[in-house]
Amino acid sequence: MIMSIELLTLCLILSVFLVFVTGLPVAFSLGSVSMLFTIFLWGPHSLQLITHAALGSMTSFMLVAIPLFILMGNILERSGLAETLFKMVYLWMGPVKGGLAIGTVVICTAMAAMVGVIGAGIVTMGVIALPSMLRRGYNKELAMGAIMAGGALGALIPPSVAMILYSSLGKLSIGKMFLGGIIPGLILSFLYMAFIWIKCYLNPSAGPALSSEETVTWRQKFAALRDSILPMALIVLVLGSIFIGAATPTEASAVGAFGAFLTTVFYRKFSWRMLKEACFRTLKLFSMVMWILIGASCFSRFYMAMGAADLVKGLVTGSGINPWLIIIGMQISLIVLGMLMEDYAIIMIAAPIYIPIVTALGFDPLWFGILFIINMQIAVLTPPYGFALFYMKGLSNEITMAQLYRSIIPFVPLQAVGLVLVMIFPKIALWLPGLMFE
Repeated sequence: MIMSIELLTLCLILSVFLVFVTGLPVAFSLGSVSMLFTIFLWGPHSLQLITHAALGSMTSFMLVAIPLFILMGNILERSGLAETLFKMVYLWMGPVKGGLAIGTVVICTAMAAMVGVIGAGIVTMGVIALPSMLRRGYNKELAMGAIMAGGALGALIPPSVAMILYSSLGKLSIGKMFLGGIIPGLILSFLYMAFIWIKCYLNPSAGPALSSEETVTWRQKFAALRDSILPMALIVLVLGSIFIGAATPTEASAVGAFGAFLTTVFYRKFSWRMLKEACFRTLKLFSMVMWILIGASCFSRFYMAMGAADLVKGLVTGSGINPWLIIIGMQISLIVLGMLMEDYAIIMIAAPIYIPIVTALGFDPLWFGILFIINMQIAVLTPPYGFALFYMKGLSNEITMAQLYRSIIPFVPLQAVGLVLVMIFPKIALWLPGLMFE
């Protein structure tokens, strides 16, 4: 039976969403639809197309960095490092209105530069910082919003697992992607902190400063600052080794995981039980990522084989539509997908389709990659499928979904501001990679 590519594309998209509605996991949804359509079009013997796609996604050396960065994050969660950083923030920022919330964003930014995933920062600071802020009378929604927005920076600030996946699909340099995410990530971090400070300055009850009875000496402050040298050294060790060319991202991830292990020893948090739990959680998360990668690779390989990608590319480049309108339309589509799917699945589905179009339109795929990852950061905060909301809800039964939705209302527009800035001023994302790799 012969069908037009247009009709096949429509049937493929409808089939994927129908399978999603059944509740089947994303990986198996994409994989099963790909297999059924492959058999339908070319017969059972053509399933080797799917097996080759699955094997190729499993054997990429670039992806070895993912489990190591995840392991690094899981070990650091148990190292006592976050408690040390929060103590330093508490002593230095506590006397400032909104200081603990601002400091929480600072810690989440630092953790993003160490762990590469959003969950570690949100869960860790949700356990450590949220109770402390609430005991001191902070607005609950402001406190939760600061933690979730700060934790979401893990998708943008290197070493980001999302960036590794995007780079592997787009055949881009991971080092350049990492460098491209630094300035946009710091801009967003600054926007969050500026918003918190302004809100608490206008409404001091939202983030009260420490009382006079809780003031501390300069000796205590500098002692806490000294204790924060180790996490900063770990950031420099991992990212610095990549940027100066001393190590590939995969090699740096191994160095980071070993450094995280030494951190637990230094803070006297090491135990075999801790190591076992960290390894088990790494296995679970990496297995989820790999199954999504396999399913999405099968879907992408089938999609390319049937010629639909060339069809989309031809329609877009030959339509006469302003290229910027196409770029804006892509951003809107990614935001909508972010409300319905997890970020890894969106990368696997959309990146293989969008990257050739962006390149054909004459845009820099590295610049578009940073826009893509900023959208993934927005995705983890936007309901109903925002992963950050699920992480925070899992910390306490006393947190309602209505409170969570209200808490992210100020921060999602700030993320949109960051997205627009990078769109209007591409140098924000491209200047540092161009400088370092020139």
